[in-house]
Amino acid sequence: MKAIYDIEIKGIDGSRIDLHQYEGKKILIVNVASECGYTPQYTQMQELYDNYQDSLVVIGVPCDDFGGQEPGSHEEILKFCKSKYSVTFPMTEKVGIIHHTHPLFQFLSQKSLNGRLETDVTWNFHKFIIDEQGHLLAHFPSSISPLSDDIISLIATDHGG
Repeated sequence: MKAIYDIEIKGIDGSRIDLHQYEGKKILIVNVASECGYTPQYTQMQELYDNYQDSLVVIGVPCDDFGGQEPGSHEEILKFCKSKYSVTFPMTEKVGIIHHTHPLFQFLSQKSLNGRLETDVTWNFHKFIIDEQGHLLAHFPSSISPLSDDIISLIATDHGG
């Protein structure tokens, strides 16, 4: 099974995000959009980040591929997230998932790369959980709250080994 750590992605501010810094923690990766019906999940994502930040990092990944619901610039997206939802977790650059699929989402959705499962991201706020060693643990559709029992139980359980 491959680990996620060698995938290169930039932060929303243009700086490089080194995923290696999150080794030993779980990672919740969510493709986000500012104009989606699920956008209020930012509140739950922030709560999760605040409650579990010793063992979890939440990463928001803006994408405009689903309904054109993330049309803004990086600056506009960041301003929206901070002012409306007080987001403090890391946010990446806007990426493609359906069109010009970013390597991060190639890894997350292709069993040949992640060694675990094959999945299609079909809408904004799809959630992926990565274990402490950088392996894909699970994924959840948009309709599942970041604070759902299923997600909390995966985050609160040590999958190290």
